[in-house]
Amino acid sequence: MAVRGDLGRTQIVTPLLLASTSPQRRAILEQLGVPFEVVAPRYEEIGDDPLEHAAGKARSVEGGERPVVGVDTVVRCGDRVLGKPSHEGEAEEMLELLSGKRHEVVSGLCLRTPAWEELRVETTVVTFRALTPRDLAWYLSAHEWEGRAGAYAIQGQGAALVERIEGDYLNVVGLPAATLVALLAERFPGLYGFG
Repeated sequence: MAVRGDLGRTQIVTPLLLASTSPQRRAILEQLGVPFEVVAPRYEEIGDDPLEHAAGKARSVEGGERPVVGVDTVVRCGDRVLGKPSHEGEAEEMLELLSGKRHEVVSGLCLRTPAWEELRVETTVVTFRALTPRDLAWYLSAHEWEGRAGAYAIQGQGAALVERIEGDYLNVVGLPAATLVALLAERFPGLYGFG
């Protein structure tokens, strides 16, 4: 339990349950000052629908009365959906595809309790600069592509690949923070510090 002061009153805040083991999602919640606990989801991802996966992750966690949040993110470039590369060659193919182009980072978010469930999709548009073979070799050698949808991490050295971003930066990092904050403000006014 977290304690939050509210105009001289002490209020006990029930931590969210984060149905994810992603270090990026944990870091974003810490940055926002939202109390949370991590629970590994028991959900097998099949297909590439981020909203379906976010809901599946959140529903796989038994939270009791506590709010549970599940998130899933994919990268779309044209008609291709880019997940997490399984090896360096696949990461290189993805980065070559993104080079000099706009792509979408699409996250599904599910916030639920036993009484209700909210589902949202957030899209951020990212434009990569044209990448040279040297750029690709440099970035691949950093190994940031490992475990990253679209084979890059914008919060790390991957920032050097990006020319422009339109939308929620933290969505590209791994959690659509603006969407989550709006839902917390709506569903729990003041409890988590929003609304």
